Amino acid sequence: MGNWKVEIGVAEGASAVTLRQVMSPQGSLWLIDPFHVSRVHRLNAMKRVAHRAVDDIDNGCVVWINKFSFEAVNGWVDPINFLFIDGDHSETGVQRDWDDWHQYVIPGGIVAFHDAAVFQGGWPQPNWGPVRVVDRLFRSRALSGWKIVHEVDSLVVVQRS
Repeated sequence: MGNWKVEIGVAEGASAVTLRQVMSPQGSLWLIDPFHVSRVHRLNAMKRVAHRAVDDIDNGCVVWINKFSFEAVNGWVDPINFLFIDGDHSETGVQRDWDDWHQYVIPGGIVAFHDAAVFQGGWPQPNWGPVRVVDRLFRSRALSGWKIVHEVDSLVVVQRS
């Protein structure tokens, strides 16, 4: 079974750089982002910055998928041991990413949600999409087979049992 990590929502690549630095040298990091916010697609600065930063790290294998996560999941079959959900922050978008991707996370695997917890002095608000989805799935009714294992600032980490 592969050592597969998937990040939904790369932006400038800061978290992808960290993931690549600490991942197994034999692992694969799949980075999913359509980089659609640029007015001039050919000159997409955010995409160029992300590629340069991530590609400067020589560890493991990186696969870039320039699609929305709901498109990238079509045909996906590989097991995932770490999934980072940081794409569309609307409640519908976060729920869709969860619904589309969590089935591929192996037992013992991790899903991390960005901007999913309200904390003192922090930026997330109770009505934010990631907060609502995490509250509904893991706090209100404790989704069977999953549990919150760590929280730091806005990041909520759940693990599949």
